Amino acid sequence: MRLKFPLFVIPLIGLLTAGTAFGADAVGVQKISVVSPTRDRALAVTIWYPSKGDGRSAPDGENPIFENSTVSRNATIEPGRFPVVLLSHGSGSRADAMGWIATELARVGFIVAGPNHPGTTSGDSTPEATPKIWERTQDLTEVITALSADRRWKGSIDTARIGALGFSLGGSTVMEIAGGRVDLEAYKHYCETEPHMMDCTWFRGGRGFAGGEEVAVEPLDLATVDKPRFEQSNRDPRITGAVLVDLGLASAFKPDSVKAIDIPLAFINLGSEGQIPAAVYAPPLAKLAPNATYLRVDKADHFSFLPVCKPGAVDFLKKVGEPDPICNEAGRPRGNIHRELSGLIVKAFDKMLKAAD
Repeated sequence: MRLKFPLFVIPLIGLLTAGTAFGADAVGVQKISVVSPTRDRALAVTIWYPSKGDGRSAPDGENPIFENSTVSRNATIEPGRFPVVLLSHGSGSRADAMGWIATELARVGFIVAGPNHPGTTSGDSTPEATPKIWERTQDLTEVITALSADRRWKGSIDTARIGALGFSLGGSTVMEIAGGRVDLEAYKHYCETEPHMMDCTWFRGGRGFAGGEEVAVEPLDLATVDKPRFEQSNRDPRITGAVLVDLGLASAFKPDSVKAIDIPLAFINLGSEGQIPAAVYAPPLAKLAPNATYLRVDKADHFSFLPVCKPGAVDFLKKVGEPDPICNEAGRPRGNIHRELSGLIVKAFDKMLKAAD
């Protein structure tokens, strides 16, 4: 389930609430680099924020497949302290692919920051790196630490109100940084019993991406994954609420760890009842977590979280040999699905991070 076009490798796996709202062009965007003590390279991070709209008006990213919002690049941030939402993208995707929801969150008063996760991002993604969730959680932790110390941002972020939003493998990442822990044997069993699931076919597919090019790699045997690190706790106590959309590894989380999560969680599945894949089916987790809600978006599918596709995108994808129907409508227009999702996600974070306002 990965685009062959190297810049846009995609994953395994208005209903805004009341409050201060900023116009479309008043959403500021900046790109920053965060030095990572644990990575062999800096993290590329995109930040969306409420701004004065005095930057350069430009599309929020540009590509031949997806539509994008208009933002104010490098604009001056509005005065005040804002709650923060960290983004974790899906396997083989990138932070900008979540720009449509980041923009909606910034419009209603959140600072949103998303890193591109090395090893599982667009043009740089391999089966071997995919199960290393501990690296992804560390990326988010390092972004929080960097923003809290950065003179450009530390006066604007409210470090007592930090949430996280993850999609697909990003949902797994956010679940772990909230306190969930996974069981390697359970994950191996899942791939043995559900070999057709997207993540399992990716592991044995014998291909990956490096330097923006498709490369041949050895298939991944999950038995070779570093078990202690795979199962370790990656909780960051600075996270105070989380939204998880079609989270991966759904069947592999240890029940006791989920029962111990002490922050609010909102699980969202994309699809009608009976049509949600086992890879991301969240109701059992929502029942275990003590402060969780479960929501479902009908007539949607896993691809519905991707940006709205441009006219002609389907033909373009056929031309580059992409086999997955990432621009097909799941039952209703993607823009309509996004409006529903935006309302659910903004409402969840308003409750988790703004309730004391």
